[in-house]
Amino acid sequence: HYINAPLNHCAIKSLLPLLLLFCSRAPAQITLSGPTAAWETLTLDIYGPATDEGDPVNPFLSYRADVTFRHDSANYRVPAYYAADGDAANSGATGGRIWRCHFVPDRPGEWAYTVSFRRGANVAVSDHPAAGQPYPDADGRHGRFRVNPAATGQRGRLQFGGRQYPVWAATGELFYKLGPDAPENLLAYADFDGGFATDGHKDELVKTWAAHRRDWRPGDPTWGADQRGKALIGAVNYLAEAGLNSISFLTNNITGDDRNVFPYVSYDDYARLDVSKLAQWAIVLGHAARRGLFLHFKLSEVENQCLLDGGELGPQRRLYYREMIARFGHYPALNWNLGEENGRWANDYPLLWQTTTQRLAMARYFRDHDPYGHHRVIHNGQPFYDLAGPESDYTGVSLQTNRADFANVYPHVRHWLDLSRSERLGWAVAVDEPGDAEHSLLPDTDDPDHDLARQNALWGSLLAGAWGTEWYFGYAHAHSDLTCQDFRSRELFWSQCSHLKKILEEEKMPLPGMMPANALTTADDWVLAHPQGPYLIYRKMGTPTAGAITLPGGRYTLRYYNPRTGEYTVAGELRSPGAGTALALPEPPVQLDMDWALLVSTRKQ
Repeated sequence: HYINAPLNHCAIKSLLPLLLLFCSRAPAQITLSGPTAAWETLTLDIYGPATDEGDPVNPFLSYRADVTFRHDSANYRVPAYYAADGDAANSGATGGRIWRCHFVPDRPGEWAYTVSFRRGANVAVSDHPAAGQPYPDADGRHGRFRVNPAATGQRGRLQFGGRQYPVWAATGELFYKLGPDAPENLLAYADFDGGFATDGHKDELVKTWAAHRRDWRPGDPTWGADQRGKALIGAVNYLAEAGLNSISFLTNNITGDDRNVFPYVSYDDYARLDVSKLAQWAIVLGHAARRGLFLHFKLSEVENQCLLDGGELGPQRRLYYREMIARFGHYPALNWNLGEENGRWANDYPLLWQTTTQRLAMARYFRDHDPYGHHRVIHNGQPFYDLAGPESDYTGVSLQTNRADFANVYPHVRHWLDLSRSERLGWAVAVDEPGDAEHSLLPDTDDPDHDLARQNALWGSLLAGAWGTEWYFGYAHAHSDLTCQDFRSRELFWSQCSHLKKILEEEKMPLPGMMPANALTTADDWVLAHPQGPYLIYRKMGTPTAGAITLPGGRYTLRYYNPRTGEYTVAGELRSPGAGTALALPEPPVQLDMDWALLVSTRKQ
């Protein structure tokens, strides 16, 4: 109102209250940065009290900052986290006065935000909105901003929501997951801050990822004045450039197999977070997200499922979960795995086990507190029967099998999907540890062909209805689940994964409408069939004949697809008169004793 008015005493007098308010709040208490377009991450920094990781008044428990973002048709309450000086990844700072909130608007238009900033004993782990007392310089701050339409090619957030196969929110495009499940101690990396590398807990397992230093590219992120992080960033690049689209990691393995990955300042204190280390984790995981990798967060393992609060949803566990959501929940594609090998394990280790009530409570917390509603899974361990009821808030399961030949993958996926359908659970099932603990996916030097892994797990999980597969590295081989520092150790197999992804993408395979239909062929095939076509037939190794298929009336084109090379071969046409007529299928072009995929498509008239 006053910008173009003549400067006079009356104008100055009327401006005085506004000027005094501005000066009393300087420096600015809120800053908003980032691209203002739908599906892009905005960062809101809130200036709170000056504090430090080690202060007697614990900044992680004694302050709670949340920001509510509102649109005409949406409302998100997003947790903020203590970010010290706001640049801790580079500065190594342990103190400062910034609380940071990441928000991803899912639609264009006018948005408003309001800050809630509370202080008091354990206020951060209380769900009551009026817990503690308001921090006056930040509580109630509000503002508005405009979000532009999404950029071309923006896929949005990966959504499950009762789907067997997730889709991208902005495009509706299907996502099928393929990547390593190992090493579980991916983040046990020497370039991260913290004393984990010299604290006497399995320090010999700390990684350098030196083999992937050559995969770092100019312009990729690093941290610190000495540009640390290049090797692990390079490992992320390698996976993306190998055609894979997921990465898996533990975020807390205290008392576990490795013991070098945890979000805390020290191994024994579960109430104080290491701000700079977590900020460096975010650089790596943010780069992975930008390279298109799905992030599989494994929040506990079998040995430490009761480490926090004895397995209960108490203050330690609530703080841990809140921090994970606040720091990493804005990434577009991820799942929260609430426990790897969780519940009472068949080997009956001398441990405490989480109960069904505790297992259910973990998923409920994420349902209630993750503003973006990411996929919630748990890993067996204990079978999932106790979670297959109406009170369960899991949206899927993370499946592990136990045979070196991977032969349990297909029947186990079918079993849990059939249960999900019969109980109307809407679960998505992923195979995240096919094989056994000793061998599983072998290095190329031990098994260059990977025939069993390809047939029984890679293609077996697809034909059974899983939404993806991750690969465990057995402990009896080099580059194992704990010792791997070179993803090229399985490079020959990654190319076979890319061949499977190729046929799904090129054929735009309508997986959500396809169901197992093995009875359609007379051979021992795995079949996925859509009512209007196509039919994807997987002919297993050693099948003596191609057999016959029963199809509805119509004309069909046939193409063989080589799962070892990614090459198509036209195999002719079929004309079905219908009425249950069995039609002979052609033999594969070569290597009749090997596995082949046969694509049967309805011919357009």
